[in-house]
Amino acid sequence: MKSDAKHTVDLSPTQIDRREFLTFAAAGLTATGTGLLIPSLADAGPLSQKTGTHPMSQKSFVYTELQISAPFDQVPWQQINETIKTKPGFLNKTWLSGVGNNSAGGIYAFDSIENAQAFVTDYFPAEARNFGVAQTTRVFDATATTDASIDMNSVHYGASPTAAPAAFVYTEVQLHVLPFDNGPWRAFNPVLKQQPGLLSKTWLSGLHTGTVGGFYAFDSLENARKFALDYFPGEAKTLNAAFYTRVFDAPVTEAASRDMASPFYG
Repeated sequence: MKSDAKHTVDLSPTQIDRREFLTFAAAGLTATGTGLLIPSLADAGPLSQKTGTHPMSQKSFVYTELQISAPFDQVPWQQINETIKTKPGFLNKTWLSGVGNNSAGGIYAFDSIENAQAFVTDYFPAEARNFGVAQTTRVFDATATTDASIDMNSVHYGASPTAAPAAFVYTEVQLHVLPFDNGPWRAFNPVLKQQPGLLSKTWLSGLHTGTVGGFYAFDSLENARKFALDYFPGEAKTLNAAFYTRVFDAPVTEAASRDMASPFYG
């Protein structure tokens, strides 16, 4: 796949040239015969003693979002937390509260793909039904993205949080990249590391679909918005791919996330 100059967006002088980068990435994908990969970021921290698990023990991640609009202090997270803690294979959760729409969701780690699948097909649909709202769930292969995430200081893979996050960004791109390691994440990571305010990223690889995404932590809501609104759409357009982005307010969910052993809080 070739990049088109009219689809590029300006990069700061500290970043590598986008055309050169995309040409390199596309060439690598052509050689491997995969679909094209887009960068995304995800954060998580070393698993808390509360779970008694090693940071590398997760085999899958789950993303959820409920189509509700409620300030987070009105979400019954204490009750929900106690229920989720009993689910087979659950390791940790970082709660999410949508900026601008007050949606509620989370990014979870599970000890197996099977337990993650049971969570999204059994428990979570029932939770959405109790709220009387529609829902979104995704399951990701955590093993496939280990090396790429470690290189991005992912707290889900044992990196120590350098600061408490002020915002999270979730991304997913409508591309098929399997196996994940054949994608050009080694070329994308240096570009992502230069994004203002980025603290960490956890790469995501869709189970069965091979979609590529990420869960990012930022030092400010402003930097998270710039990434989601300015940087990321430019990359997706260059790659001619549809995409999905969400921005979440981290401080409002900190207490709920700490109670669920979120790795972002050490």
